[in-house]
Amino acid sequence: MFLVSELPAGGAYTLDGPEGHHAANVQRLGVSERLLLGDGRGGMASAVVTTVGRADLGVTINDRWYVEPPRPRLVVAQGIPKGDRAELAVQIMTEVGVDEIVPWAAARCVAIWRGDRAAKARDKWAATAREATKQARRPWLPVVAESAVSTAAIATRTADLVGTTPPGAVFVLDEDASTPLTVVPLPPVGDIVIVVGPEGGIAPEELVTLMAVGAVPVRLGPHVLRTSTAGAAALSALATRLGRW
Repeated sequence: MFLVSELPAGGAYTLDGPEGHHAANVQRLGVSERLLLGDGRGGMASAVVTTVGRADLGVTINDRWYVEPPRPRLVVAQGIPKGDRAELAVQIMTEVGVDEIVPWAAARCVAIWRGDRAAKARDKWAATAREATKQARRPWLPVVAESAVSTAAIATRTADLVGTTPPGAVFVLDEDASTPLTVVPLPPVGDIVIVVGPEGGIAPEELVTLMAVGAVPVRLGPHVLRTSTAGAAALSALATRLGRW
């Protein structure tokens, strides 16, 4: 799938820019081959290649459709992992269906986002989510928060979410929790937020803060997962329970 800023209104369209270069020179699509276009906001179109340029494709649109955004929304507040594990976490979560990713500057994070590094790291998360969206052929591009947030910000969002009518839900992945994620009640609308700690885990005071405003500690199973895979595992369990899978 190729992401475009706007789906074409007519039948003929030129796929150019980075997406056109990738289609023509990396994937080497030829005349009569089929492809998908998406705008990342639910709009989709199927097309057939009619011409191949040096860095673009001419296509004819065959069909257009719109996919409603999924409800409830699945949000992951991801404790910022170190190194390449951050991109791995974003990639897998996007492929399995996350709707929003919030970088969380948790107390035990080894990686710290400051100054120019913060902007570059966030942009890398967004680029990874974009590429994974294309790979998974998702109609909706997940939102990546503009900057890392504090535990206090997560707590404020939790209080607001559980205080709405009807309320959403915030679940904190905690290896010591007694309740499995597979059995907790899920809201039919709104946001379901999964809070994933960094490599060192969630600090006890952070857990207390989040629980005080309505977050629920849950466990995934008998094994302790890495921060780069825990969010995706939780999303998979929720996707099954919500009938997405």
